[in-house]
Amino acid sequence: IAASAGNHGLAVAFHAQRLGIRATIVMPLFAPLVKVTSARRYGAEVILAGMDFDEALTEARRLQNERGSVFIPAFNDAAVIAGQGTLGLELRDHAPDSDAVIVPVGGGGLIGGIAVALKESGFRGRVIGVQAERTPSMKAALEAGEPTSIPPASTIADGIAVRRVGDQPFPLVQQYVDHIVTVSELEIAQAILMFLETEKTVVEGAAATPLAALLHRPLDLTGKTVVLVVSGGNIDMNVVARVIEKGLVQEGRLVRLSLIVPDRPGALARVSTLVADQRANILEIMHSRGFSRAEIGETEITLTLETSGPQHITELLVALRTAGYQVFEEQPGPA
Repeated sequence: IAASAGNHGLAVAFHAQRLGIRATIVMPLFAPLVKVTSARRYGAEVILAGMDFDEALTEARRLQNERGSVFIPAFNDAAVIAGQGTLGLELRDHAPDSDAVIVPVGGGGLIGGIAVALKESGFRGRVIGVQAERTPSMKAALEAGEPTSIPPASTIADGIAVRRVGDQPFPLVQQYVDHIVTVSELEIAQAILMFLETEKTVVEGAAATPLAALLHRPLDLTGKTVVLVVSGGNIDMNVVARVIEKGLVQEGRLVRLSLIVPDRPGALARVSTLVADQRANILEIMHSRGFSRAEIGETEITLTLETSGPQHITELLVALRTAGYQVFEEQPGPA
């Protein structure tokens, strides 16, 4: 039996099937569907319990005692940490001249294993860990000097959404990891989008956090050789669609503008022509009269536009305001 936000459970299910052993995987209620179906495809019994990994872990431990099962930890185990540390040995062999390795951090097993393997093998670069801003359990533990539980929160980096880091990997992180940073939901979304567009690679939220940190945090790595540990690609396609949209907004390639225009024939056509002249593409148009900022005889229209970036948006706003329109740029909501 194992508790997992997804990937550890898939590994246990896969090897249990190969070895002909029954396996039970306990995942949070809202675990990505792709992880749930994949574990079941490997023949495991999947039980959904709890709102997050920590609550799923509590249920897995209860079932372990009830059934007499063998529990396979995701991160809080010396053998598991050592196994994850073999990735550090691979990095030492294949990228010995790296200046930094950036690793996603959930319970701490992966980064603990990688860090001890690298540093005890003579690696002189930096080992940097990344967490989602919403679930900074390792940062909280380092500040407190010991593992401590943080409040529950949702994040698209569900694979590292752990509220309390492991007691066993924690001292390894204290001793061998140079720095822990956090990244926002929108920054993670932008990183997922960049992997899709640039590398043609589908990654889940947890796996995108190292790139998000490299892009958005002052890590002093310009011109350096950096290794990003991309730790999983199990992401639901419906989430991918939402993440792409958020990423496009974050990059300034999607924008929503509201304009006050005269409520008479031809007004919308003139706005559309002006937008087209600025080479922006209209994706959606909404009218509002009763519930708007417009006066009698006016109407408010909201345009969702595809642009080439922030500079293009600035040029578009200047053109619309120069034409005499009141323009309001709508701010995106939280991820």
